Formats: sequence, structure tokens, C-alpha cells
Amino acid sequence: MRIIPISYPINMDDLDLIVGEQVVAIGDFDGVHLGHQEVIGRALRTAKNLGLKAAIMTFHPHPRAVMGQDRYTDLITPMSKKMKMFESLGVNHTYVVTFDASLMRLSPEHFVDQVLDRLGVESVICGFDFTFGFQGKGTPDSLCELSHGKFSVEVVRPFHMDGEKVSSTLIRESLQQGDIDTVTRLLGRPYSISGIVVDGEKRGRTLGFPTANIQLDESYVIPTNGVYAIKASVKGETYKGVMNIGVKPTFTTGELKPSFEAHLFDFSEQIYGEHMNVELIAFLRPERKFSSLDDLVTQIKIDVEMAKNKL
Repeated sequence: MRIIPISYPINMDDLDLIVGEQVVAIGDFDGVHLGHQEVIGRALRTAKNLGLKAAIMTFHPHPRAVMGQDRYTDLITPMSKKMKMFESLGVNHTYVVTFDASLMRLSPEHFVDQVLDRLGVESVICGFDFTFGFQGKGTPDSLCELSHGKFSVEVVRPFHMDGEKVSSTLIRESLQQGDIDTVTRLLGRPYSISGIVVDGEKRGRTLGFPTANIQLDESYVIPTNGVYAIKASVKGETYKGVMNIGVKPTFTTGELKPSFEAHLFDFSEQIYGEHMNVELIAFLRPERKFSSLDDLVTQIKIDVEMAKNKL
């Protein structure tokens, strides 16, 4: 899959942007959840029927972050993971549009004329709640009107599961509540975070449960503090384990920023500096402070058995 970064105004001298007639699924797609996959799948099917390439247009940084909503600086699927997801779905190429002040001020009419028209789109696929242009005044209905017949517009209805509308907002809320079952169901896969294994304080080793301390490589939406059953991939292999996300209150470190410590079952390799991807399979319990190390060790043993049952 080709990744084509573009910014406004578009420089048409950049030949990398010329890909001919195409079907474009447009949206932020944070999470690439089942609703997003429905939009992308529609674009893939339409492209196949028309004999054209299927493309995605997404935005970076998240438009809401640029508009001052700070919580959107953390993402369900940071850009590198989003690109891998798009590629796995069979997309030919992805436009990553820089969302900045100049694009934010662009009227819906100018967005159509100076962005979509210039890329030569044949068909645009979007979700029912897609907005564009200054103050989000553009809607799927106005996109149809502004196309003036130059391209077709297909609008995908909201995707529901068990009576709930699948949305990135609901996934964010579920992560903050520790509702991993709902997150997995809405994404159609386990939620994952990744980073580099770094040297830690080695407390887990002295307790009989050595841990890999992970420094996240991108800005993720962080789940609620607690203990999770996980599957971790490192050096091409996947292992089962438990992870604590939190501030380790038993040790009164004074840390406010959560740490990510994974204990992998039947594992004893040195993996400092290695990249690790962690899938959260189940939420086991909230993080809490223990009155003694013996109580902590007893609880960790219980956590391990609970995780093995979940996994």
C-alpha cells in the first residue's frame, strides 16, 4: 500500500499524487472499528465493481485535537497501526492529509473543489456522521450537492451491534471503564498497545514475577489502571501473560504517569530494547495498594491463575 502525505494547498507538480480515477473512503477512522471497516469495505467493493483503485483519505493530527480537544491527542490506533490495518484490508493507497489551521478554515465548497476534485476521485464513500470544511459545516448531504455530478457519493448507515452504535467515542469510554469485552467486540479484535522494553526497577524479579517494562512508542488511549490478561508479541513470538497498568501505589513512588509492566508466562529471555506489542484480552481487577509485600505476592499469584483461565 502506498502512503501519500498531502497538505493544503495541494501541489499538483508532485507526481506521487496522480493516481488516476479512484474510489475514496474518507474519514479519520480512529480505531478502524467495525463501523469504519464497513465504510472501507464499501469502498473496496465499489472500486472492484468499477475496475478502479480503492483509496482512503484520513487526517493527521486528529482534527478534534487541532480544534483544542486535548483528549484526542491520544489515539485508539496511532498512525503506524492505522496504516497496517488499512493495508491488511486491501486498500491500494492512503492519503494522509495534514490537518492544520489552513485546512481547518477551508469552506466545504473549497474542500471539494481544491482537494477532492484535484485528486480525480470517481466516488467518495463516507459514514453518515462525516463532516468537513470550516466548523464541520459540510455533511454527506452537502457533499452530494457540492460534487455537481463530478463524482458519486455513497453514505454508509450507522453500524449497530447488540443495539449499540459502534463508535470511537464508545470505545474510548469503554477503555476508561475497563470494559475490555466491549472494546474487543466493537473493534472486532483485541485492543493493543506497543512500545520498547526498557530497564525498570526490577521489583517484579525480587517478588518472583519478573516483568518487562514497556515505554509506549506512540500516544495511545490508556485504559483504566488495573491488571489485565494479555497476549504479548516480541521477537516474532507470542506469549500469554498479565500486565499491570498504573502507578504502583504499594511502593508509593509518587508517580502520576502510568507505567506498563508485563509478566510473561514461561519466559526468561533478556529483551531490553526489543519492540513488544501487547493485546489486552481481559480486565482482571483494578489497581490497589497492598499493606505488605506478602499480600501483593499472594494477589499476583491469584492474578496469574485468573489470566491463565481467561487465556
